[in-house]
Amino acid sequence: MRIAFYAPLKAPDAPTPSGDRRMARLLMAALRAGGHEVFLASRLRSRDGAGDPARQERIASRGTGYADRFVACCENGRIAAPDLWFTYHLYYKAPDHIGPRVAERLGIPYVAAEASNAPKRSEGSWAASHRRVLDAIGRADLVIGFNSRDKACLLPVLKPGSAYLDLKPFVDGLPYPNRPAAADLRAELGIADRDPLLLAVGMMRPGVKIASYRLLAEALSALPPARRWTLLIAGDGPARAEVEQAFAAHGDRVRFLGAVGPERLTELYLGSDILAWPAINEAYGMALLEAQAAGLPVVAGDVGGVPDIVTDGVTGLLSPEGNMAGFAANLDRLLTDPELVRQMGDAARTKTNRLHSLEAAAVRLDTALNKLLRPERTRP
Repeated sequence: MRIAFYAPLKAPDAPTPSGDRRMARLLMAALRAGGHEVFLASRLRSRDGAGDPARQERIASRGTGYADRFVACCENGRIAAPDLWFTYHLYYKAPDHIGPRVAERLGIPYVAAEASNAPKRSEGSWAASHRRVLDAIGRADLVIGFNSRDKACLLPVLKPGSAYLDLKPFVDGLPYPNRPAAADLRAELGIADRDPLLLAVGMMRPGVKIASYRLLAEALSALPPARRWTLLIAGDGPARAEVEQAFAAHGDRVRFLGAVGPERLTELYLGSDILAWPAINEAYGMALLEAQAAGLPVVAGDVGGVPDIVTDGVTGLLSPEGNMAGFAANLDRLLTDPELVRQMGDAARTKTNRLHSLEAAAVRLDTALNKLLRPERTRP
């Protein structure tokens, strides 16, 4: 089928890397792996981060205007009409003003992936955007969830007859290469052989990312002074100075690697020992999944969909979100038990390869989407 794809928070070809952009690209790849023709229907970014109702109305007006022009182009034959509209990641700060309107006017199914219902936003500065998200969810023929904790708020607002699909977050390129000798990365970076290598991956921007970095820095300070470790940080952004300040007390035990490309990031996963990330307010965290695919155990916060991809006590250790003492204790447990690190890393790699591959996601998506189409709409 021909699928119109839209990501109102961040287009998949946006210049700034993020987990959200990564998952948008992966979804398009999974749909194509299922044999479908996928095209980017719009790059309109609907996000209003400040809670400005006037701005939200202006964005909504642009969205409905674009939807009407898109439909007109389909009706007059300027573009081939899609068989299905697929929107990824809509929430109260970034609603979908385009997809529901196009789907209704063209008479095609509307699919919403990673939609969230935040009842506490029913009043206040994002109330209008919240209502638009509820409207979109209520029109969806299929809602796809990556985070099991979102499900309870979504099911009550689905329309009768619509479907809900639990889809595990996934990565491509599995299985990753076998892990090289960790000494290779240590030698490259000039790190002592006996130092366990911790890895943190995250954009450096104000808000929850900075909060995660600060908690990680505090947790390292809470470790016994004699504990050996070196932390590699892969990431960059406008708040880098704040991140560097948070880790200043640790000196050269923390190495800032800046923004790295996918191949280099995979090398870091394969050459490190433990992925450490507090994951404050994370939906699930692509880096947590990618690290496990490379055989790294994860120390993270128990928040959002993180437990859907990190099995506590098996592939990593989870502590309550924002709990520095619990996070530090879990980190210290792995730093003092190399055999547990090895066992959890092996379990993480096995589990991720089995349950979180692009190929597995493609099959599940294809099955669910084909159920939405009437026989006469299915392309040969």
